[in-house]
Order: sequence, then C-alpha cells, then structure tokens
Amino acid sequence: MANILLIDDDTELTGLLQDLLELEGYQVRIANHGQEGLDKINEDTDMVLLDVMMPVLNGMETLRRLREKWETPVLMLTAKGEEIDRVMGLELGADDYLPKPFSDRELLARMRAILRRTAKSNGEEKGGEEAQDKLEYQDIIIFPGKMEVYCQSQLIELTGTETALLAYLVKQPGVIVAKADISLNVLGKRLAPFDRAIDMHISNIRKKLPERADGKPRIKTLRGRGYLLVEA
Repeated sequence: MANILLIDDDTELTGLLQDLLELEGYQVRIANHGQEGLDKINEDTDMVLLDVMMPVLNGMETLRRLREKWETPVLMLTAKGEEIDRVMGLELGADDYLPKPFSDRELLARMRAILRRTAKSNGEEKGGEEAQDKLEYQDIIIFPGKMEVYCQSQLIELTGTETALLAYLVKQPGVIVAKADISLNVLGKRLAPFDRAIDMHISNIRKKLPERADGKPRIKTLRGRGYLLVEA
C-alpha cells in the first residue's frame, strides 16, 4: 500500500487521520510544519497531504519548495471557502484540494483517484505493458505508465494530474470534451459548482508546453462547453 506523508500542525487531526489511513492499509508519516515535511519527504513517498495554514513554513511555500525537487502527488487540505488558497495551490502544482471539514469517505476517494492517475496504486509503480504504452499527437509524446510527457523532443515537467489530463485530451483531438467528463474521468470526482481545478490544470499545461510551430493554440477553451485539443 502507498506511503503517505501528512503535513499538518493540528496534532489532534493528524492523529485521527493516521489511525484512519493505517486502518486502510496505508503507511503514514507525520510532520507538524512545512520544513519538517520537506525534511521527511523521500523517494518512497507516494503522496503528500498538505495543510495550508501552518507555522514555521506555510503550505503554499512548502508546496513551492517541494515542486522544485519532487513530483510527488499533493492533495491540499484547505479552509472551507478559501478559494484563493485552492487556486494558488493548483497554480503551484497541487494535484487536487479538499476543503475542511471533510468526510473520511471523501478523503479516501480523492486519495485513491490521485494514486490511480499517477500510476502508483498500492505503493508500486505500474510496469509491464502499461509502462510501455505511448500516446502520440503532433509533436507531443506521452508515456502514461511512466507519467512522462515530451514535446518537441523535450521532457516537460507536468504533474501526474496534468499528465493524465493531457493524455485524456490527446486521445480525442478535435473533440469538445466537457469539464464534467474531465472531472469524472481524470480527477475521479463529480464536477462541483465553481470548482476551478480543471481550469487551473489546463492553464498550467498551456504554460508548460512550448508553442506550436504554426502559432496556433494547443488547447482551446469553449466557454460553457469544455476544452478542445486543436487539430492542424
């Protein structure tokens, strides 16, 4: 089962979450502030649960520093109603966010969805045939099993969620893909009103991919309808 690093200064909450996750078979380590979390993360860490409001080093700065070195999936734990925290977290490379207070069932569902799409189910990287799969479209090459993306022969540093989202669009170029479909099939959750997670992931992908040689946009937004991977 996956190794989880829980970074939160609420010791009562971390104790409860540790008990819950260990009952589900996860291995859990705890850090009570951002710097301690950065010191504890390693190659064996499959996911980080990261609180926003913490002493010493807050969640946003922790995420920024973490992304300088690690591509480990991050689920942000945000205060309910603090949209700015969610937007900033997604811009900095968080895979998803979960507003507090949250139910045990929802937390576990979000974690499983992230682990599935980052190819680290049950704490082991997926291999075999899946790791050898390759998606190609124009100058983009995606290896879903390894969660690697190349564009114009350059390795593009996308998060696991961004890679899964791009792969979903690449499988259906020229087709308008509804946000509700992306949310369900990529993020593993139903689209909620005012949820901007998909918008932020698309924005990050656009920023990271180099421009097309013909100057056309790679991904087009159709307001109220969804997104479209632009064909030649």
